[in-house]
Amino acid sequence: MIVNSSFGFNQGNPLRLTYGLDYKGNVCGDKHANPNLRELEIRYWLNSNQVYESGLKGSQFKLVDARSICLMECPIPSEDGLNWVCDYPEGDIRISVDDWIDRDYDYYEFLTPDMRNSSLQLQGPCYPVIFPSVNVYWSCQFIARASNASMRHWQQMGGVGINENILIDKTIHRSINSQSSVLKRYVSDIGKAWPVLIVCGGIVPLFLSLIWLLLIRHFVSGMTWITVILFNVLIISVTFLYYAKAGWIGHDVVSVVIGESDPYFSFSGREINHLRAIAVLMTIVMIISILSSIAIIRRILMATSVLKVAAKVIGEVQALIVFPVFPFTILAIFYMFWISAAMHLFSSGQITKNDCNANCCSFDLKSNQVSCDDCCGYSIHFTPHVAAAILFHLFGCFWATQFVIAFSATVIAGSVASYYWARGEISQDVPFLPVFASMRRLMRYNLGSVALGSLIVSIVESIRFILESLRRRLKHANIVPVSRIEKIASFSSNCFLGCINWTLRSVNRSGYIMIAINGKGFCKASSIATGLIMNNIMRIGKVNVIGDIILFLGRLCVSLFCALFAFLMLDTYKYKSAHNRISSPLFPVLVCWGLGYIVATLFFAVVEMSIDTIILSFCQDADENHGSAQYAPPLLIETLDSQGEMQRLTQGS
Repeated sequence: MIVNSSFGFNQGNPLRLTYGLDYKGNVCGDKHANPNLRELEIRYWLNSNQVYESGLKGSQFKLVDARSICLMECPIPSEDGLNWVCDYPEGDIRISVDDWIDRDYDYYEFLTPDMRNSSLQLQGPCYPVIFPSVNVYWSCQFIARASNASMRHWQQMGGVGINENILIDKTIHRSINSQSSVLKRYVSDIGKAWPVLIVCGGIVPLFLSLIWLLLIRHFVSGMTWITVILFNVLIISVTFLYYAKAGWIGHDVVSVVIGESDPYFSFSGREINHLRAIAVLMTIVMIISILSSIAIIRRILMATSVLKVAAKVIGEVQALIVFPVFPFTILAIFYMFWISAAMHLFSSGQITKNDCNANCCSFDLKSNQVSCDDCCGYSIHFTPHVAAAILFHLFGCFWATQFVIAFSATVIAGSVASYYWARGEISQDVPFLPVFASMRRLMRYNLGSVALGSLIVSIVESIRFILESLRRRLKHANIVPVSRIEKIASFSSNCFLGCINWTLRSVNRSGYIMIAINGKGFCKASSIATGLIMNNIMRIGKVNVIGDIILFLGRLCVSLFCALFAFLMLDTYKYKSAHNRISSPLFPVLVCWGLGYIVATLFFAVVEMSIDTIILSFCQDADENHGSAQYAPPLLIETLDSQGEMQRLTQGS
């Protein structure tokens, strides 16, 4: 991954994700370009006739070949005359770029007669501002409503005909809202919102998870109810925020226009459609969540009794509360590196000149004449190895995340196992710092087993992702299952992969526990764990399922709160102003939700792995002692007796 990322850092430029290219191949806003474009961030197409031509069906002339330059703001037509936007000053135009900007990009008065005649032919170096335009995602979107005064002056000067057609509006709109452009803006949003990611994806879930662990330790009876109620409140709140940003509630809809615009003209984008789709999805999830919460009300007391065992373990091995800070720190450092490398990889395509057959001419200030040989524009081309590097980078992130989570879970399991096999008492058999002793054993003997288990999960998840992507592509290509048998086969294969993934995750978690208990390799430990689970499948599920549901809801509470806080941070002026403006809160909020869930997983694993380790240790204890668990702590026996599970756990062992 280091070698792969170094390629991105060497070849990439994150500015390409936000800003467009001018006709020289420079990225707008790039201070290293020639000329210096540090404050010139908005792409503007000089010749509206070229934009119109590029939108015609069957035209060989493309919008990327239309002459464009970078400006500070989109020009507007004059109300009583004719404004001009001229090319970058060079050659015989002896004014600086700063003076050019101060003159509103207009040096028409300095042109020679030949240059003026060329400009009237729409060949430059100066071009008339006939149509108003607005800044839509750092590109000037034409409004196909010509200024009467400007058009009249243009015609009086003898200028060539200018097409007044809605096509000049639609052509730019299609380019701005293409799938690749939207994806680039989403990735760029993550880079612009990095303070939000640090706060809502790191600091907030860290403190919320610690608070939740402390409350479980001292207030376990009420935490199950609080978790269920808080989860429903948060999911309703996040759903309504999506409704607001999608424009279905209130007046806080996401705007595609950067800066001020005419209120009589509305502009839409894919970002708003995506927000509306997520709002609908969240509505469905919200309804299912509320109904599920009502369904498990009677089971909450069982979850409380199971969580009491974990609370007892945390109270005895108190280092478990702060241990997740260690893997959290490792993941935080890794994610900062990974996100930075990802942005460079996504922008690491090569800027190359297009091969076009267009017949166009423009005035070249360096040669001081009209040139018809060099009118092709520039594009960013991604070679196949860039796509492979991005996929490898994504896989590496998922594997590293699974590895750190598995590492943390195994250390916790080793600590809890020390507590169990010492009969639940702090004695000389339990190391003074069981967490560090468990970590030392893992790093010395079983690190490869954890890496193998996390790799298996990552591979299966990747296969599911690839198959799902292929299914979506076939669906968009109208190659979908037609017969009922084909539909059943497609649905069954998807469910089958999902079941395999869930089973692997469960077996892996149990395998990590057995690695911590008896030090076996991954395959042997997984085999032992699978045997214990199969012998006690109904009994383990009866005790543990409701507890797992409550812990899952707790992780969702933390991640939903992170998403809610991210919404509020992104709604401030900083992320609505021109320079730091994000295209949509969708990706930053989803990333904060994902990071919050991962952080919560690290901390909630303390409770989850404590319960699972105690139960599996109990099963192995009973199996080795002919059905009578010799090392079970009194609270565990009391809890199982109160649930009527003790007899079922020990019978037939």
